[in-house]
Amino acid sequence: MSQDDTVITPKTVIKPKVDKPKLYKVILFNDDYTPREFVEMVLQAVFRTGDAVAHRIMITAHQKGSCVVSVYTRDIAETKVKEAMDYAKEAGFPLMFTAEPEE
Repeated sequence: MSQDDTVITPKTVIKPKVDKPKLYKVILFNDDYTPREFVEMVLQAVFRTGDAVAHRIMITAHQKGSCVVSVYTRDIAETKVKEAMDYAKEAGFPLMFTAEPEE
């Protein structure tokens, strides 16, 4: 075996550390104009909640003024907010959702 055939392998393996993506919570705000049935329909259509979960989210927002619907990465949260707001705007209701960073 000649000196050119020597293979050197590193003793340590370097793995790049990848940070987890920052999460955003989607918040539903209560208003006195949007019908409860419409809010539940939007929650089921956009956020894929069941009947009971949609009702509980809607009631919590109604009683407390706002409620966290779900938590997603930033892009998904913003897309869901836009989709839900588009449904409300198209139907002529002032339903309000926002996406805020989770602490």
